Formats: sequence, structure tokens, C-alpha cells
Amino acid sequence: MKTPSKNSFVVSFFLFFFTLSICLVQAQGRWTRSAPLPEKRSEVAAAVLNGKIYVAGGFGVTQILWEYNIGANRWRKRAPLPLPLHHTGIASAGGKLYVIGGFSGHEWDPVGNVFAYDPVRDRWQERAMMPTARGGLAVGILDGKIHAVGGLDLGGDKANAHEVYDPITDKWMILTPMVTGRDHLAVAILGGRLYAIGGRREGDFGLNLNANEEYDPKTDTWRRRAPLPTTRSGIAAAVVGGRIFVFGGESTSGTFRENEAYDPAKDAWAPYAPMPTARHGLAAVAVGDSIFVIAGGPVPGGSDSDKNEVFSP
Repeated sequence: MKTPSKNSFVVSFFLFFFTLSICLVQAQGRWTRSAPLPEKRSEVAAAVLNGKIYVAGGFGVTQILWEYNIGANRWRKRAPLPLPLHHTGIASAGGKLYVIGGFSGHEWDPVGNVFAYDPVRDRWQERAMMPTARGGLAVGILDGKIHAVGGLDLGGDKANAHEVYDPITDKWMILTPMVTGRDHLAVAILGGRLYAIGGRREGDFGLNLNANEEYDPKTDTWRRRAPLPTTRSGIAAAVVGGRIFVFGGESTSGTFRENEAYDPAKDAWAPYAPMPTARHGLAAVAVGDSIFVIAGGPVPGGSDSDKNEVFSP
């Protein structure tokens, strides 16, 4: 019998640990499935309020606001939006939901409307208009105020807009614009800073960007940070465990399953377990240590789904 050479042992040892390291990278995090959204949608917005998830907007004529009870794993209809919207933004503050901007109905007409939803009364109320009408924007809460960044107004000249809304005074203020103007981006809040990630120029997913810019509200300034590893737009983001997780997206080559996490403390990205279903125009919300990734189109452009996939890092 031939005795294995020393070199063959070295090669086998290397291959074993190389394979193990790849498996460990791929195994970062776990996906499960929860009750699907009762209707297929894409280009949606979602937020958490009082421990429940709300999904608003999307392609089509539907104006239904969907409420998801996590413990019961059940959806129910709530009062419809005053306008049919898609590519809108949403945030929760002071016990209410705020739906901001977007495109109206079947068209791509940008709007500056702001609607506040009271879950106790199941009613909507119109609030002060956003200074710059736009869709494909992203919003986030900092110190109780809602920051609306980026977006598209069809003229393409408002893509770096940065405006902040105070729900208490019902007033808007214009702040320092983003360094890189874009739409179909994602926003996340972590450590008292706002991060604007990914997106595209002129509404064209052939012009995707990997930009990652950090906003400091204390100085009203932006700075560039480590770029998103996978250039994409039509993405969603959520924060768990001191990291910003960025999901999905689209490009001319297709939709993405990518799940990449940014650590601001290290200014570095790391790959995590990819999404079970590639899609864009989706929503992501964190509840505890889990992230619910909801709806979105499985192919580029006007497609949709009812997916509700849950990621746990």
C-alpha cells in the first residue's frame, strides 16, 4: 500500500480548513419564514410601532395599511392610506406612523405629502408637506425627528436633498445635502448617526452606486465611509447588534440575495447568510434580535411577492 506523502497531508489539511472557513462565513446567521403578506407587493415601506410591524405603499392601486402581529404571526387590514403611494418613506415617532413622500398611484408623479397614522383611532391625518416632493427616498429617526434623504423628482436635481421633520411642531427644516445624490437607497440609524447606503442615479438601476455616507447631526456634516461591497439599489436596511444589515436590491443583471453588514466602529463590512429569496423594493425592520424582510420584486422592474423572511444574526 502506498504511503501518503507529506505534501498530500499539507494539501488535505489546507483544503479542510479552507472549506471550514467558507462554511463558517456562509453560516453567519439563520433565516426562517413567517406568515406571508396577504397580498403581493413591491416598492413598499415598513416600520415598527408598539411592537407591531406596519407595511404601507407599493405598486398598484391598493392603499391598504397592513399590520403584522408578531406573536400571533397574523396580518390584518387597517385604515387605507389617503393616497395610493409607492416608493414612499415611513417612520414611527411619538406613538404614530408617518408616511412621507413617494410617487402617486399608477404614475411616477413625486409628492411631498406627509400622513400621520394613529393606531389607537385607526385614522390618518395630513401634516405639513415636505419641502421637496420626491419618491425613492429613505427616512430615519434621529432624536425624535424624521430625516428624509435622497429621492427622485423626475428632474433629477433633488437627489441629494436632506430635510428633517419635527412631528411635535409639524415643521420641516432643510439640512446639509448628502455628498452623493441618489435614489432607491437605504437609511439606518446607529450610534446617534445616520447612514445613507447604496442607491442609484436618475432612477436607473444601470447606474447603481456603492456609496456609504455618515451624517453627524451635531455638526450637520456628512463624511464618506467604507463603501457597500456589492453595488446595488432598491435595497433595505435594519440595525441589530451594533451592525447595519443591508438586504437585496436589483441591477441590470438581476436581483440580489446579498446580506452584508456594516460595523461603524470598525468601518468595515462582512457577509452574512444570503436571503432565501432574491428581491428588490423590499422592506426590512428589526424587532429584538430579528429582522423581518418583507415583500419585494423577485426580478428587476415591476414584479412583486408576499415574502416575509426573518433573519437572526
